[in-house]
Amino acid sequence: MVTVIQDLKKDWSLSASVAGFLAVLIAYAGPLVIFFQAAQAAQVSEAMMASWIWGISIGAAIPSIYLSIKYKAPIVNAWSVPGTVLLVTLFPQMSINEAVAGYIISAIVIFIVGVTGYFDKILKWIPNSIAAGMMAGILFQFGLALFVATDTMPVIIFSMLGCYLLAKRLSPRYTMIWVLLCGIILSLVFGKMNPVNVNFTMTVPVFISPEWSWNSTFNLAVPLILVSLTGQFLPGMAILNLSGYDTPAKPIVMGSSLASLAVAFIGGITITLAAITAALCTGKDAHELKEKRYIAGVANGVFYLLGGVFAGSIVLVFSLLPKELIAALAGLALIGAISANITVAMKDESQREPALITFLATASGMQFLGLSSVFWGLCIGIVAHYLLTKKIPQPINV
Repeated sequence: MVTVIQDLKKDWSLSASVAGFLAVLIAYAGPLVIFFQAAQAAQVSEAMMASWIWGISIGAAIPSIYLSIKYKAPIVNAWSVPGTVLLVTLFPQMSINEAVAGYIISAIVIFIVGVTGYFDKILKWIPNSIAAGMMAGILFQFGLALFVATDTMPVIIFSMLGCYLLAKRLSPRYTMIWVLLCGIILSLVFGKMNPVNVNFTMTVPVFISPEWSWNSTFNLAVPLILVSLTGQFLPGMAILNLSGYDTPAKPIVMGSSLASLAVAFIGGITITLAAITAALCTGKDAHELKEKRYIAGVANGVFYLLGGVFAGSIVLVFSLLPKELIAALAGLALIGAISANITVAMKDESQREPALITFLATASGMQFLGLSSVFWGLCIGIVAHYLLTKKIPQPINV
């Protein structure tokens, strides 16, 4: 334990801590809105809503901190965003108790997938160019959102862009710190902060007894398993691998699923490996040295712990920031990740077309058969890869 603390002190950096904070900020200010929609559909109390947020925050925090320290890699956990979207469509026809039963089933099945090692085997079938094309497609929308935000807040967004370019030239390690400060100061000057009454109170989780049903099994648990594995664990592992970390998937999937099982009883939906926010913590903006970027994963977990303890209040604090500011922060913070993935995808001339097809399918946002464009982009890209790049056996001339 003493050695761990000494390593953390030695490797700590402001840039990595800010990367971890930004990942939490974007998660709370973006996907958490969907959680509010689900809560409204389920007609739950404010105490129950705070319990949900406590669950997903603590559930994401503990495996992030533990796994990041153990494997010296920025392993960032989050809750299942596609699963949360699914909840909005299922409530109020499905009860909260049924939903908890669905979370438990999902956690158990994902744990089995992790402990058997099948997920690691699946990853080996995916070429780097296809994985990079998929990740570029996922992150592409965030890059676009940066410039879309200029429609409503042009002065602030263009100023943040200018600050980003200057900081990249003069102080590259602390680029996002300057951009964040620039955005907050200008939002205060122009009166763009949202009016919110903030009252810091500690959140007490509420126990919810599970109630099994075929409805929750087939309409929630099964889709939740599919979207978690294909929509978050898969791209999340791709980001780690493409960033030079060879961490095996097995302990990550197992740790996340155990956290999911623990928080399910207080309304916390499935905990997964983060993909989009993870990209903030794995690049050079977090730290120039790859081996010290794990601090971003630790910091991410610490900020999630604070968010969990003060769930109701912390969410209100994040609500102060205008959505355009959050969009600009995400877009600017992910430019490096978008560039890196496009470079890998297009590097090998023989792989460019399959990688481009993967990118386009993933970025399209298609929802064929209820499965996300991430899943279809990967499937279509792999098929294109094997059809276009593998040699066809030639007939033997007799």
